[in-house]
Amino acid sequence: MVSRTRVGPRKFVVFALVVLAVFAASAGPSQASEQAPHRRHALSLIAAPAYPATFEHFAWASPDAPKGGTANLRALGTFDTLNRYAPKGLPADGLSLVNATLMISSLDEPSTDYGLVAEWVSHPDDFSSATFGLRPEARFSDGRPVTPEDVVFSFDALKAANPRYAIYYKNVQRAEVTGPNEVRFVFDGPGNRELPQIVGGLPVLPKHFWTGRDEKGEPRGLERGAMEPPIGAGPYRIASFEAGRKIVYERVKDWWASGLPVARGQWNFDRIAHVYYRDRLPAFEGFKAGETDFWPENSAKGWATEFDFDALKRGSVKREEIPDGDIKPMQGFAFNLRRPQFQDRRVRQAFNLAFDFEWANKAMFFEQYHRSSSYFGNSELACRGLPEGVELAILDEVRSALPKEVFAAEYRNPVNATPADFRRHMGDAARLLTAAGFVVRDGVRVNAEGVRLEAEMLLVQPAFERLVLAYKAELAKLGIALTVRVVDSSQYRRRISSFDFDMIVTGFPQSHSPGNEQREFWGSIAAAQEGSRNLLGIRDPAIDKIVERLIFARDRADLVAATRALDRVLLWGHYVVPHFHSPVDRIAYWDKFGRPAVIPRFAGPQDAFLRVWWYDKQRADRMRAAEQSRR
Repeated sequence: MVSRTRVGPRKFVVFALVVLAVFAASAGPSQASEQAPHRRHALSLIAAPAYPATFEHFAWASPDAPKGGTANLRALGTFDTLNRYAPKGLPADGLSLVNATLMISSLDEPSTDYGLVAEWVSHPDDFSSATFGLRPEARFSDGRPVTPEDVVFSFDALKAANPRYAIYYKNVQRAEVTGPNEVRFVFDGPGNRELPQIVGGLPVLPKHFWTGRDEKGEPRGLERGAMEPPIGAGPYRIASFEAGRKIVYERVKDWWASGLPVARGQWNFDRIAHVYYRDRLPAFEGFKAGETDFWPENSAKGWATEFDFDALKRGSVKREEIPDGDIKPMQGFAFNLRRPQFQDRRVRQAFNLAFDFEWANKAMFFEQYHRSSSYFGNSELACRGLPEGVELAILDEVRSALPKEVFAAEYRNPVNATPADFRRHMGDAARLLTAAGFVVRDGVRVNAEGVRLEAEMLLVQPAFERLVLAYKAELAKLGIALTVRVVDSSQYRRRISSFDFDMIVTGFPQSHSPGNEQREFWGSIAAAQEGSRNLLGIRDPAIDKIVERLIFARDRADLVAATRALDRVLLWGHYVVPHFHSPVDRIAYWDKFGRPAVIPRFAGPQDAFLRVWWYDKQRADRMRAAEQSRR
């Protein structure tokens, strides 16, 4: 089902399902007793669910949307496994379409989720456990029923197979069968309001498949990469694939959940194909030629200069800018603190001072971007002004371990309104580097041992190379040697997983209810775990403490205060050189689709396309006839 790349697939974004069911714990304490907790059809971390138990469909889905047609999507790079849960390998795009989760996200409510495989959920007042009642009609694509034993197997096997899941489910002590269609997750303590949400997002995998043997007689296992199509309980199954080149999914015509309110009017295409291209240039040529149907554009230059082809001029291809009011997470040039040259905060700050965003935005990006200044931008979670109230109290607990600026100044990126501003910032950068022990000798910045200050920027997207080369020239003026290396997706994945890099371009997807995933982004334990999402290598007891305070927040106000404290500390740590974001989503598509009048607010453009658009045969026939008449 559809992964939410920005809202967070409930924050476990690398692993979020296309049907990402991210189940949120309730906004306040339950009125039910621990002995007989209230069964709920939905929960939210922020407010009461908007849809009652008797709702018929989500307002952003058209219940009568026709089924049929094919959606062809681009994919970049390659793939070498059909097991998306293995710790190594490059899984094919779209594999989460095959699986279903216990709960499913509402894409117009932040951090709110409804039952999918689970018909109901309950938890005691202290959030020390969560119990799910499974729908008796739930089936895997081979026709076998989904059982509580499958849920328990999924939890145990994922934790054992992949260290990322072990970290994510760290506070979940065990899963156990408590009835014919019931499963209970027992937590290691009370007070973690997000844990029901965490286990609600569990993909339910078929035990009989994953503990069996493949066609060669080899034992299967979630820890192994494999090219055998898996079985799942989701709306699609794998129809065909060409290793590394293309994968096609077909709709399960008798999908058990198709009539449920949480699924009605969704996943309407009969077939979804992901076509692989080496990089953006051939992929875009393929889109212009009609090889793919939908194009989310992330290049400002491409959007400004490349959409002048004939099919667009004729109206066969449409393009739109959709206002994006969702959370804006941090993206930037990220440092690997495991490298000795980046362990001094002053060095990292100097790198930020040397980045001239205003020039790049004007010269390269046609002034389409805004500078990012928060890890939780465009939301109430972003820090602002000086810390006060509960946020200040949280920071005071670790004051001695924090930079003094955390308490004394609001974080702001350098602004280069004029060339004189940039010269001043470069002077500040030079002074910081000297204070950190890196001095200039013969035009080269070296430390006391004569070791040059240098770094390699590892890229997988050639589109960033132009920006990095301009940045390299500015760093050279400070005596810093930056090299640029572009590698293929397989090598990039291997090097990232083993933390074999100096600097990369990366982002940190966030949701409106941050929680347990923050341990994996910033936690000391994750920093030492190969394959974790703590790419920066942060090992800071003060940050660990703030993250735990965030996870065990008592209510929404407490969560907001803890998140702002974390945001402030991360910003003043200068762990990345902040990039930028667009206030709109840019899309183009061949004019053969229909869609609801209301687009869900918290879905990425491609996620919304896959989940609620549909193939319009009459529109497609008109478009095809118009194109053929011009050939």
